[in-house]
Amino acid sequence: MSKPTDLVQGTLDMLILKIVALEPMHGWAIAQRIRQMSGDVLQVGQSALYPALHKLERQGWIKSEWHTSETNRRARYYSLTRSGRKALTEESANWERLSAAISCIVRTI
Repeated sequence: MSKPTDLVQGTLDMLILKIVALEPMHGWAIAQRIRQMSGDVLQVGQSALYPALHKLERQGWIKSEWHTSETNRRARYYSLTRSGRKALTEESANWERLSAAISCIVRTI
């Protein structure tokens, strides 16, 4: 049985896109926002987060720039690109359809 903190494969990309669509953020802040917005259910470790961020950047869905963080350290801030916004719309629609179908099955059994 999976733990509540396990993410369905492929959902981390969508969550990252959604978070950086709200405002540009550095990696640690993205992980904290996911944890916070999920009511402490989802916790994303660095070993999953940073490879996902690099993959999304290679795909052109996010871009990064160096800025000074709230703790006065240099950090890479990620923001959504135009193609990332399109991908987020598509991924969100796919997720809504998939989660609705799964919910239908779970509620009837």
